[in-house]
Amino acid sequence: MIGVPAAFARALGQIGDRRVLAVLAKSMAITLAIFAAFAVAAWRGAATLIENYAAGYGEIGGLIGIVLAIIGGWLLFRVVALAVLQFFADEVVLAVEARYYPDAARTARQLSFAQDARNAASGLIRAVLVNLMALPVALLLLVTGVGTALLFWAVNAWLLGRELMDMVWLRHQPSAATAPPLGALTRLALGGIVAGMLLIPFANLLAPVIGAAAATHLVHGRRMRG
Repeated sequence: MIGVPAAFARALGQIGDRRVLAVLAKSMAITLAIFAAFAVAAWRGAATLIENYAAGYGEIGGLIGIVLAIIGGWLLFRVVALAVLQFFADEVVLAVEARYYPDAARTARQLSFAQDARNAASGLIRAVLVNLMALPVALLLLVTGVGTALLFWAVNAWLLGRELMDMVWLRHQPSAATAPPLGALTRLALGGIVAGMLLIPFANLLAPVIGAAAATHLVHGRRMRG
């Protein structure tokens, strides 16, 4: 059985694989393009709104828009990055399987574009809803100094662990009734490391791809053991 630290060590060791680099480049470019568009829309929208109700103060609205874009980007980056990766997850998983688990690669199911889109949409909706549900508690925990950050880390660790496992497991699951290969604690550890990486500049761009590769090792390690 491959443990969580070993899975991440192997994932990092394969980051130079050209197939992994290709997915990394595509997912980074699309994620950054989405946030650039969001930032421009927030800036122009806030500036227009302020100008309509307080002529001459459009520049203040633009500054408000920039602040909102930064806050929104910080809150939603992990959600959008993972949703984008869903469309390219097969390429990461296939690269890892081809190198370490060739038998599994031969028997894997190829998910259709519609299935990838559905999985990405359901993951995105679930992440947004759960984070919104946690928001009132997070606001109350602001007085603790660290409580809000810890709460969002725990919430997103749980979400990410499930999403990353499913990127691999859905390609190999014998039936809908088959129990997932990773237990709750393993999923939490997997998601927790990735959630922590998403808080670190530059590392947050690598986190989804590294997480998908690590999840591949964990799922197949557990399947081989089982």
